Amino acid sequence: MSPADWVTKDFYDVLGVTKDASEADIKKAYRKLARAHHPDSNQGDGKSEERFKSISEAYSVLSDSKKRQEYDEQRALFANGAFRSPGGSGAGGPDLSDLFGGGGGGGFSDLFGGIFGGGTRARTSPRRGQDVETEADLTFDQALEGHTLSLRLSSEAACAACSGTGAKAGTVPRVCPTCQGSGMQTTSRSGGFAMTEPCRDCLGRGLKVDDPCPVCHGSGRGTSTSTISARIPAGVKNGQRIRLRGKGAPGERGGPNGDLYVSVHVQPHPLFGRKGDNVTVTLPVRFDELALGASIAVPTTDGSTVTLKIPAGTPNGRTFRVKGKGATRRDGTRADLLVTVEVELPKTLGDDARAAVEAYREAVSDHDPRAALVIRAKRGGHSHAG
Repeated sequence: MSPADWVTKDFYDVLGVTKDASEADIKKAYRKLARAHHPDSNQGDGKSEERFKSISEAYSVLSDSKKRQEYDEQRALFANGAFRSPGGSGAGGPDLSDLFGGGGGGGFSDLFGGIFGGGTRARTSPRRGQDVETEADLTFDQALEGHTLSLRLSSEAACAACSGTGAKAGTVPRVCPTCQGSGMQTTSRSGGFAMTEPCRDCLGRGLKVDDPCPVCHGSGRGTSTSTISARIPAGVKNGQRIRLRGKGAPGERGGPNGDLYVSVHVQPHPLFGRKGDNVTVTLPVRFDELALGASIAVPTTDGSTVTLKIPAGTPNGRTFRVKGKGATRRDGTRADLLVTVEVELPKTLGDDARAAVEAYREAVSDHDPRAALVIRAKRGGHSHAG
């Protein structure tokens, strides 16, 4: 079947649906018509057999969203006279012999090559590049401040040896004789049903390669390798997946580049940690500094220090917040540094220190910090028994 036949046929009318019909409506209409006109149910009826072929043909295009979109676009171009007429004036309708190959190149044979396999040239519409996935290792500081990486990427691309045709140089693919270039075939099932699926002979390509390209072995695909610079934003977290727009594989025929997805692995820091966008640090202190109060220098991630004032009577394990010393947030502001104080006891005590601690024990001997626990335990037991 020539491309002219595809253009001039109204597949929506064949299935009895409107141009804005949903996939479900198209499928429903196809099943109904296929049951009514299936050859097994109409043996010897040539008209029903032809009708069944037309129904299957229409469904193979309209059931595929990509084919349907291109079919609609080319039908609209054809209907609007967007092609050269015999006299060159645009009047009197299109010259189909010129459109389908008589003009020496381009035309409908190219436009429909991607849909029906009727042309041997590559599709002329732009094609978006592939998305690419990779991983990156960052230090703790690089994750906080942001970092520019040099990444070597590999992605699928058209085979350079055959320009994506899959055929050996000097040869071209031919239209698949099984599916007539549609890439789809219809097989009968029991109960009067028919199933439309990708053609088994050409695997849905619509083309057959008799002499495969020795580089890609007939697949038409190859590998493209490139090195790019990618900026990882400040404040990224361990395990986060970053999307960098337009940093993926290059597009084809003027199409946009794909995106790059980077899974980030952040190395742990010997001192600092993360809690969301906040940076955390545990600050060792002496007992007297909590009991009497103190001003202590606290290190920050940029190498400087800030002074933390600890009030007298601060309990062990309390967390203080230092504003603006954390990671950079998405809005550009800085999160906070969370400082948790933790008493560090000396492993051994000198004579003077031991004497001072014993004197302190004597001074507070009348205070039992566990007395309330005993009372609460008794009350809890009576309440449970009652």
